[in-house]
Amino acid sequence: MLAKWQDKLKKREEEGTMRSLFRLENKLDFYSNDYLGMSSLDIRSEAKGGSTGSRLISGNSKEAAECESFLADWFKTESALVFNSGYDANLGFFSSIPQKGDWVLYDEKIHASVRDGIRLSFANSFSFIHNDVTDLQKKIQKAEGAVFVVVESLYSMDGDFAPLGEIAAICKLTNAKLVVDEAHACGVFGEHGRGIVDCLPDSNSVFARIVTFGKAYGYQGAAVLCSAELKQFLINFARSFIYTTALPRESYRQIQERVRHDIIPQRQRQLQWNISEFRSQFPENTFVSEVNSPIQVMRIGNIEETKGKEQEFLDKGWAVKAILSPTVAKGEEGIRFCIHF
Repeated sequence: MLAKWQDKLKKREEEGTMRSLFRLENKLDFYSNDYLGMSSLDIRSEAKGGSTGSRLISGNSKEAAECESFLADWFKTESALVFNSGYDANLGFFSSIPQKGDWVLYDEKIHASVRDGIRLSFANSFSFIHNDVTDLQKKIQKAEGAVFVVVESLYSMDGDFAPLGEIAAICKLTNAKLVVDEAHACGVFGEHGRGIVDCLPDSNSVFARIVTFGKAYGYQGAAVLCSAELKQFLINFARSFIYTTALPRESYRQIQERVRHDIIPQRQRQLQWNISEFRSQFPENTFVSEVNSPIQVMRIGNIEETKGKEQEFLDKGWAVKAILSPTVAKGEEGIRFCIHF
């Protein structure tokens, strides 16, 4: 191993932020993204066989086309394009859609996959203060070319919501293109789990949104919801779509069945009750998250104290995971609880 790699690993060890693979068994699940408890659903399908190649070669199928048509109708958008994961979707979208000379303005707490996609593009990119519409407006006034504003509807590290209504209004006024990552909100919020964007007075004001199926829906894959023209562009230029073996045909059937499953409304209600009950166990109100978010974050702000608190909960039989820098900024370390159905 090169010395510079060893030095970086050693630094992680010294800081107490070394990542490692782990398994937590026989504990209460407060750490997975299976918000609606749908990962255990046994959904049968007649679609069999592997995909055999990328969608542009041998991997396209009737099941894939039907799935994308269904998702477009279900989420009330013109088109949908399925990717193998949310990471692939964000990587493909942001590396191909913004062009040289364009500006991408992203919330400073946006997901790492969005940042990685932006790095691969030739566009200019700048962050704005988390959920600060005033700072966003200042940045837009300086922007040139096509302007993309990128937010998450529900942020995974703090469990708070973007002020989507205000941001959408700013984008409409300035002709900026609003892109919303709904990874942690789809399934959990909106009518039958259609997400927070669906609750906006005008969801068509959103240029594109990314939904994932590996969290509340308990499966895998993701989709970019967008116009037919934008879908065609992604098919031609999004490298994480072009050069990736397609999902197995069974996966497209599974996605459809889980997204439209009739148990979702009842599980949404039960999840909200569980969140309220969970928060009531901590009357000191130590959470930085919204009261109805399935992600509840206890901010501690020190690596060693956070790891000590993590161990306390593990000793109680609670499966939790400390969130440390560099996943979050230094001083924002804490314990993240994911509440489930």
